[in-house]
Amino acid sequence: MKLPAIKGIIDRRILINFRIDPDVMAHNLPSPFRPKLVRGYAIGGICLIRLKAARPTFLPLPWGMGSENAAHRIAVQWDVDGQEREGVYVPRRDTDSRVSTLVGGRLFPGTQHHAAFTVDESADKLSVTLCSDDGVTQLHVSATVAESVPESSVFSSLAEASAFFEAGSLGYSATVEASRFDGLELRCKNWHVYALAIDEVVSSYFEDEARFPIDSVMLDCGLLMRGIDHEWHGRELILS
Repeated sequence: MKLPAIKGIIDRRILINFRIDPDVMAHNLPSPFRPKLVRGYAIGGICLIRLKAARPTFLPLPWGMGSENAAHRIAVQWDVDGQEREGVYVPRRDTDSRVSTLVGGRLFPGTQHHAAFTVDESADKLSVTLCSDDGVTQLHVSATVAESVPESSVFSSLAEASAFFEAGSLGYSATVEASRFDGLELRCKNWHVYALAIDEVVSSYFEDEARFPIDSVMLDCGLLMRGIDHEWHGRELILS
């Protein structure tokens, strides 16, 4: 079944970003994806997104589901009919929505894993902790709103970082079939990004030395979005 377009509000979106050795990252990507590089580094990260009023676009009433969600994502490029494309590869999605876990990979692109989320946030401080039911994903992030990205970041400015992630609107998610990747495009009707100073990050994915040997991953920067009117559109799947 084809996914109907879904609209809603991104109540809060945290992007925690890492710069990664490109050869190591390439080794962790399935075909046909390859890392998209920024000043010689691959860029991977975690998207922590709270959705509100998510519903098919054909429903006129402001009703919809809310959920906390996490996606591990890697900036990638790939080729289609000789043309280079760019977006993100999503190896893992977690959610607190039972509905999403049921329809993920069926009516909604990408397999969704159920997780418990603990959130504590104010206007300028944010803390998100999650643990998936299967024990695979363990994550904690705490951060504070800041004026700019760190001087150590591969991005020269907040504007450059914002433009990079805005371009990565097309995502392909892992499914239960190793050679199938479900496509989903995020269309934001308003786009504004704040910088985050990251106080603490714990990530079972990026700290897994079987994937990422010591010194192959470094914390780069954090970004924050709030109150984003958006739509999700299903896109053609990729079979490798």
